[in-house]
Amino acid sequence: MKLSRRSALTSAAAVAAAGSLAQRLSAADTASGVKGRIHHSVCKWCYPKVGLEELAIAGKEFGLTSIELLEVNDIPTVQKHGLTCAMVSGIPGGITKGLNRLENHDAIAAWFADAAPKVAGLRCQNIICFSGNRAGQSDEEGIKNCAVGIQRLLPVAEKHKVVLVMELLNSRVNHPDYQCDHTVWGVDLCKRVGSERFKLLYDIYHMQIMEGDVIATIRRQHSYIAHYHTGGVPGRNEIDETQELNYPAIMQAIVATGHTGHVAQEFIPKRPDVLASLRQGVRICDV
Repeated sequence: MKLSRRSALTSAAAVAAAGSLAQRLSAADTASGVKGRIHHSVCKWCYPKVGLEELAIAGKEFGLTSIELLEVNDIPTVQKHGLTCAMVSGIPGGITKGLNRLENHDAIAAWFADAAPKVAGLRCQNIICFSGNRAGQSDEEGIKNCAVGIQRLLPVAEKHKVVLVMELLNSRVNHPDYQCDHTVWGVDLCKRVGSERFKLLYDIYHMQIMEGDVIATIRRQHSYIAHYHTGGVPGRNEIDETQELNYPAIMQAIVATGHTGHVAQEFIPKRPDVLASLRQGVRICDV
């Protein structure tokens, strides 16, 4: 893919910013006693009975440097505990009404124009987005429409140095009819957009359900991936020996790609002591 001079300069700036972030995260990792090869995050929605401050205090003690899928107004709460938000949420339309429909673009663009400078001002970077459901639409039309919508958002993303990140989700169990449900579809979209300001969120749980071949896919497509989520298969519960994925091996593969972003725990604990399950998940992934 041929890059323009502007794209090359933008990419260089993104690399420099990522390097600075990686240095800050490494310092935080060292302070919490984890190895520092994986930067640990957690998705708040999995812990509805745990307050945000309680989660921040406890999580920081066992190695978290981020709590994510927060809206902009919640980010200062975790920042006062020395954490960041590795993936910011709040885009209108949610999972089902996304960028694959032209009629959704105006609302998304207006929200993004307001949110991006706030996210940047809070020293965060990644903003989650979704393809939306197919609702009879072909995959080719969906890619074309998503590309149009993302290209419209790129000038704002470039100005504020944020990254729009589309999540890969399964359409078999949790999100019927969701369009961005295979890595190849997401990678095709990334190639058409052609910007370092648009990447994928590779959810290991979701992609194990849809396509398997997780480690080989990460090795092959990691340049298009900004972020990772975990979850036990089947059931989306603890990521220990009760499920089928070998998370230490997957984490080793992620480390080998040179990934400098976060890996977020996104499983729903079954055990009563939910923070013990989270601690265990962090330790399993701390390779």
